Formats: sequence, structure tokens, C-alpha cells
Amino acid sequence: MSFLQKKIGFWASTSIIVGSIIGSGVFMKPATMASQLGSPVWLLLVWVIAGVFSLFGALIFAELGAMMPLTGGVYVYFRRMFGDFVAFLYGWAAFSVINTAAVAAISFVCARYADYFLHLPRFPVETVQDYVWHIPFIGDLLPLDNFGVKMLAILLVIGFTALNHISVKAGSIFQVVSTFLKMVVIGALIFGIFLSGEGSFSHFTDAQHPKVGNELLNGVIIAMTGAFYAYDGWINISFVAGEIRQPQKNIPASLMLGMLVSILVYVLVNQAYLYVMPVEQMATSSLVAADAIGIALGKTGEAIVAALIVICTLGAVNGNLMATCRVTYAMGKDRVFLPWTGNEHPRFQTPANALWLHAVWTSMFIITGSFDMLADMFVFITWIAYGAGAVGIFILRKKMPDHPRPYKTWGYPIVPILFIVFTGFYLIITVYSDVTNYLLGRQPVINSLLGMLITVLGVPLYFFFKKRNLRSSAGENLN
Repeated sequence: MSFLQKKIGFWASTSIIVGSIIGSGVFMKPATMASQLGSPVWLLLVWVIAGVFSLFGALIFAELGAMMPLTGGVYVYFRRMFGDFVAFLYGWAAFSVINTAAVAAISFVCARYADYFLHLPRFPVETVQDYVWHIPFIGDLLPLDNFGVKMLAILLVIGFTALNHISVKAGSIFQVVSTFLKMVVIGALIFGIFLSGEGSFSHFTDAQHPKVGNELLNGVIIAMTGAFYAYDGWINISFVAGEIRQPQKNIPASLMLGMLVSILVYVLVNQAYLYVMPVEQMATSSLVAADAIGIALGKTGEAIVAALIVICTLGAVNGNLMATCRVTYAMGKDRVFLPWTGNEHPRFQTPANALWLHAVWTSMFIITGSFDMLADMFVFITWIAYGAGAVGIFILRKKMPDHPRPYKTWGYPIVPILFIVFTGFYLIITVYSDVTNYLLGRQPVINSLLGMLITVLGVPLYFFFKKRNLRSSAGENLN
């Protein structure tokens, strides 16, 4: 049970969703996705398909959030659906992979683009290569690579952790303000490009070498991972459900509005890029947003985009960090994890211990990881949880048929079934693609397997904490 106060309203809830979703993905992924697909039509379709299935997931979890508005979100739902063991594994995965890796990836991107202005120090290539951490059957990690950028990313994590340690309200206010600024600057980006007159609407359909057959199918699946990374973050609202005012009303409403706004923004930004550059040029761009603005507005494009990305990712770091530690807090409160993580700060009434534990683990990810590795790893594990949640909707409808449901999943049972089938197909193809790319030397780490390895490490931890709790209970009974 959560003892945190209800201080988050509708607009703060919506800002957590939009702010957590719209971060670095729309600036980082479109060029890679364009090279994987070779078609502007398929590029648009992937953004739409990923957005629709993310919306389906949001509709499913909206029912759960309105039904059980408790801090901890998916962890709380899984306890009701599958029992303590699966709930613990999710909570462990959320702490060890999903949530901390997400914050690490976004913080890394924010710091990387702040480096455009700061020119942070870095080690020579030879020094970086001298310190390689090898994980058997998984790959190599380079802790000294981009060291100055990584240190700034860690400072961002520490700064936002301190803010949310002091006040939930302060974190909420920052989220609302940063999301508003984010929407303003993205709107300026979109309209600035379209009003420049430097592009062509023919770029929306023309392609010189579109991929077909199996090559296209493989490209769609890989590109979908990039799009899912960009859309991820909508689940964060469930983690703070116990702190939302009028949760039965505000959780479904904020999820719907937040997802629809995010889909619209991503589609418009993608089409703005295509307007000023054909898909072939977009595919070879190392910084597609900068190149697009450079064509539309001149040589100042790189600086403008760097500033845009920093503004957008600051809100995403705060939104993700603010929400995700609540899973660990709920586990500590239930005494199935480190009990002290379930303690509130006596003065500020915030989950301070859980916040700082997340900050430490996130900082370790920043030091050891890279943007692509972190993004792909947490997207894969996240979608395992999303698929399980969709299965759990059917379980709870049978297990708890009379429980009040202020909101019921739209399109039930068709929408959850489609979501489950799509998720299963996506996960299988992702593992196959990951292993293939590793064997061909295209990536240093099998990201999906690394994520699963870290998750499986939670199995002995579950039995350790369970045994310890039994001993504690026995001791209390003797007293």
C-alpha cells in the first residue's frame, strides 16, 4: 500500500505521459528507420502502426489503472494476475533493466547534444580500447567511451533525483512546464520546415530503391523497435497512480490524450523531415533533424536542433525518473525487495530511498552502456511485460468479475487479442534479428539476451527475500 499523498492532477498526469514519450527518439531514430525501410510510405506506416499498438497497450492498461489506482502500477497488477513470483520478476526487471535503462538512454542523449555547446572532454581511442569489459556470449562494454558526456548524463540524473526527492509537486510542475516548452519548440520545428518552401510533397511517396519481400519484412521489424522506443513511456502513469487525484477519471483520460498527441507529433515531425529531403538522403543523415532544419533555415540548423533535443530530453528524463522508481518503492513497501526502499522521506513524503537507488543503478548503465544497446534492451523487456499485461486482462475478467471497472478496454476482446499476437510475433523476430546481427558483427551486444539475462538474475533474489520474510514473520510471531 502507498502512503504517498495525492498531488498529481490531470494536466500533470498528461504531462508525465507526453513528457516521458516525446524525448530523443523522434530526433534519433527516423534516419535509421529510413535506411532500414527505403520507403517513405513504409516509414510513415511504421510510425502509425507502432503508435496504434502502443495506443492499444495504453487502452488495456487504462482499465487496470482505473481499476487498481495504486502506486507501483504494473507490479501491483501482476500480483493480482499471476502471483508474487511473476510480480517480483517484473519489479526486478523494471528496476534492473526497463526503467533505469530508459532513463540512462535518454540522459545520455540529452548530454550528448548538450556537448554540442559544452565540448566535454573525452579519452583517446587507444585508452578507450584498453578498458573493455567482456561479457561471455553477450558482447563488449566500453566504460571510458564518451566519458565526459556520460559524466554530464549522471549529473542530470542526480539533479532530477534531488528535485523529486525534495518535492513531488516540484517535479510535477517542472514536468508540466517542460512539456509545454517541448510542444512549443516541436511545433516551431514542424511549421518552420513546412513554411520554408524548400521541400517537395513528392518526397512523401517517391523512393528509388524500396525494399521488398523478406528484406522489407526484416526492415519493418527492426524499424518497429526504433518506433517503439520513441513511443515508450506511456506506462509511467500507472506507476504514480496512487498519487493521482480522481484516478478513475484522470488515468484513462490522460492516457488517451497523451498517446494521441504523441502519435500526431511523431507523424508530423517525420513528414516534415521527408518534406525537405527524400528518403534516400534521410537514410544517410547522421543527424536528420539538423539536416532538415539546415535545408529549411540555413547553417544554424545544427545548433537549433541540439537545443531542441536538450529541451525535449530534459522533460523526458524527469518524467521517467519521477514515475519509474515507484515500482521499487511498492516492492519495498510489500517487503519483497529491500525494505528500506519502501520508506517515505519523513519531511518531504517522497519515495526518497527508491529514487536514489534508481539514480545509482541508472548511473552504472550510463557508464557501461551505449544509446542503441540501452534502448533496444529495455524496449524488448518492456514489451514482454506489455504482452503479459494484455494476457492478464482476461485473467482478471474471470478472477475478479465483480470488481468495479470505471473504464473498460475499448474493443475488448479483439484489441487485447490483436495486441498479444502482435507482441509475440515482434518479440520472436527481435530475438532472431538480434542474434543474427551479433553473429554478423553488426552490433557488439545481443541486446535482448542481455536484458533477459539481467532479468533472470532476479529468480534467486526472489527466493532470498521470500525466505528472509518468512524468518522475520516467524520471529515476530515468537515475540
